[in-house]
Amino acid sequence: MADLTGAHWRTSTRSSSNGGNCVEVADNLPGVILVRDSKDRTGATLHFNPAAWHAFVDVVRDYRG
Repeated sequence: MADLTGAHWRTSTRSSSNGGNCVEVADNLPGVILVRDSKDRTGATLHFNPAAWHAFVDVVRDYRG
């Protein structure tokens, strides 16, 4: 498992508009994008390779229009 101690977590600038139901993303570590529930910061963390994460973000952007 990768060392996650240097992860810099951020939330969306739009997260305050949905009652705090959001995720946090850390994209500062080499070769991995991390995602976690902002309400459970000690819970599970999802790990994505950068290509998969960027493909997901592109699909979401296209869907939102």
